[in-house]
Amino acid sequence: MNAYSFAHLAYHALTGHRHWRPAWRDPAPKASYDAIIVGGGGHGLATAYYLAKNHGLANIAVLEKGWIGGGNTGRNTTIVRSNYLLNANAQLYELSLKLWHGLSADLNYNVMFSPRGVLNLAHSDAQCDAFVRRGNAMRLNGIDAEFLDRDAVRRMVPLLDCSSAARYPVHGGLLQRRGGTARHDAVAWGLARAADARGVDIVQNCEVTGFRIVNGRIEGVETSRGPIAAPKVGLAVAGHSGQVAALAGLRLPIESHVLQAFVSEPLKPMLDTVVTFGAGHFYVSQSDKGELVMGGDLDFYNSYAQRGNLPAIEHAAAGALQLFPSFSRLRLMRLWGGVMDMTMDGSPIIGMTPVQGLYLNGGWCYGGFKATPGSGWVFADTIANDRPHPIAAPFSLERFATGALLDEKGAGPVPKDH
Repeated sequence: MNAYSFAHLAYHALTGHRHWRPAWRDPAPKASYDAIIVGGGGHGLATAYYLAKNHGLANIAVLEKGWIGGGNTGRNTTIVRSNYLLNANAQLYELSLKLWHGLSADLNYNVMFSPRGVLNLAHSDAQCDAFVRRGNAMRLNGIDAEFLDRDAVRRMVPLLDCSSAARYPVHGGLLQRRGGTARHDAVAWGLARAADARGVDIVQNCEVTGFRIVNGRIEGVETSRGPIAAPKVGLAVAGHSGQVAALAGLRLPIESHVLQAFVSEPLKPMLDTVVTFGAGHFYVSQSDKGELVMGGDLDFYNSYAQRGNLPAIEHAAAGALQLFPSFSRLRLMRLWGGVMDMTMDGSPIIGMTPVQGLYLNGGWCYGGFKATPGSGWVFADTIANDRPHPIAAPFSLERFATGALLDEKGAGPVPKDH
């Protein structure tokens, strides 16, 4: 840090940040825009940013009913990866991963992307075969993948219980070294600042309460701050996709469920990769602050609440101890819940709707945060050109009517009573 930067930070610290310049404006909504993005999370902000950067649109508004990043963007476990089996998913998430690797430089804002690797553990011969198949599919798509045997897994993650006495003995694992984590709030702030710098109006505390549709075409939205006209409206509202789409007369093949996440008390560095446990549906990484960031399975009831219940906590804690018995004395420090919009095939919906000029980005299931930049890239292209981006084409809403589903095993909900 140079002397000027240190003096600048010291000045703001000693004055209580009273004169700190906001990172983005707080404009009042205008009467009309060329395009409106509903939802001020990562996907909505990325869409607005790429609309401005890639397509030259500046008269854009992002409408957020609360505050920027207050939804699922700030309520996830920050994992970034592209280790998918199906070609369509692999191409979408690989586009996103490539963008992640250059996102801090592109935004001129440190999103704290850490390519520490993502290791998926295998606990049976059948699971090893499935992971080898997935790895081969990834490599055919130009995506890095390595299958590790048990000894290699033990060397990589020394605290992991790789003994034969483990409840789910480790047989190996599929490793994607280019995957990792990013800081969720930094992603929202960086995208907001970069979009604002390109002229995008970010309007917080502005809830969309209805749509103005004339002869099957969108003409604008009704909001808690008055009507706003626009010939193009994109929806990127995560777990509330079904609710908001219903205001436009659309019924989506989506269920919303709570997905909880947890952090432990801070520890010294002891886990330098992301470890996922598919047999018990548990995943863990260590944050830059030393906390263990952990997640588990859905709370299998429909809900729009950003909180969960005790059985999911117990399930995640059991998964943690099955893999890492040394975690038994740790204290959970806090927990939170995100609202997951789960499609029936476990893959997202990106593209057009039956209402002309109304576009949908939702149904991300477990994959929302990791897809942030790639989702924004293809959704912006779809909105700007009024046709699906080639990578987004397989994710159309119509696939649920035609039967062209993208059933990515392990990516979607598997209710326990099925």
